Amino acid sequence: MEKSIQEAQTDFEKKLVQEQYNVNVAFYVHLNAYDNTVRAELERRLEEVFFFSKGVDWKFDSFGIEKAGSRGKNVLGYFIFRTANVSDLKKLFLQEFGDYENAKKITCSVAEYEKINEEFFELEV
Repeated sequence: MEKSIQEAQTDFEKKLVQEQYNVNVAFYVHLNAYDNTVRAELERRLEEVFFFSKGVDWKFDSFGIEKAGSRGKNVLGYFIFRTANVSDLKKLFLQEFGDYENAKKITCSVAEYEKINEEFFELEV
């Protein structure tokens, strides 16, 4: 049996409440070449972004590598963040990836979302 409510009532439900507005920032690193060392290098640079990100309010969402052909002819390393501070995150990302010799270019998309509805329920297990 599932009990559904529109407003968080318990303390636990209140911890689950998502923000009213959400901004996703996706960075795509267009790679010249891809081999076994590229993933490790991108992860290392990403850790440096994390390390130097003091003062930038963001949450890391995901990282991955898209092989050529899945959405285009380039191999892409992608990083997705959630933040309201897009300009500082862009500066930080460029600072940490601007000298990456395996990158042809870095493209970015910023998507803004507004919460329309939120519902809370539990599933019996």
